[in-house]
Parts: sequence; C-alpha cells; structure tokens
Amino acid sequence: MAMIPSFFGSRRSNVFDPFSLDVWDPFKDFPLSSSLTSQTPETSAFVNTRIDWKETPEAHVFKADVPGLKKEEVKVEVEDDRVLQISGERNMEKEDKNDTWHRVERSSGKFMRRFRLPENAKMDQIKASMENGVLTVTVPKLEVKKPDVKAIDISG
Repeated sequence: MAMIPSFFGSRRSNVFDPFSLDVWDPFKDFPLSSSLTSQTPETSAFVNTRIDWKETPEAHVFKADVPGLKKEEVKVEVEDDRVLQISGERNMEKEDKNDTWHRVERSSGKFMRRFRLPENAKMDQIKASMENGVLTVTVPKLEVKKPDVKAIDISG
C-alpha cells in the first residue's frame, strides 16, 4: 500500500483507509503549565474512568466502567473517614518486535477515584460485584427512624 506523509506533522496516513487519517491537533506540541490538564500515559486511564453515583431509597450505588479488567485488577477500599476508593491498573499489551502497530488508542496505566460517603452510609455492609466490564459498588443506607408521635389529649 502506498503511504503518504501527513501535511501536519510526522505522522503517516494510509490513503486507502479512511479511519487512519488523523485530525490535526494545533495544541499537540504546546507546553501546558498545569499538570491537571496534561494527559500522560500514567494518567490517561485515570482520566477516562467513568463512574456514576446514584442514590436510591435503600442505598448509594456506584457504577464504574472498567472494560477488559478482571476483578483481581480492581480494588475497592473504604477509609475510616467515610471515603470510598476505587482503583486499579490496566497493563499495556506486551510488544513483539515482529508486530507492526497501526494504532494504540486503548489506555493503560493506573486509575483511582475517591468519593466521600454521606453520614447515612452503612460502612460495614458495602458490597461490590463486576459483570461485563462494569463494577457495581452498593453502599446500603441507614434506615431513617421516624420519630414516635404520641397524640396528647387536650383537657378543658
């Protein structure tokens, strides 16, 4: 296949593959002063870990997308001060010197997310499960005790 040089840098594009044409990024070589906005291989998986948190009448439910990870590669921990921590690591695929990589888009590296749990969380009954690349952490809530209301007769 014929390869042509890209007009916007040293990357090469395959003429016959419409998906191989990279979009020019004018900020690619621009130095960023903030480490929060720069995306390095160590933080790329961290940035891309999406977690939903919903509250139901019975529990707080966290759902995290962790595709391709085994449950042994993910950790769910709770600290004493009501902090739920979800972390893990996705290792990069081993390279063989005979392989030719055309694209590497899947992120690898460590990720960690932390959430401060509310006062109504039952810290000793947290459960976690993983199915089809989705980690679900369920934190039951304390039952809200309704105050006893006693009717008082009015004399007179």
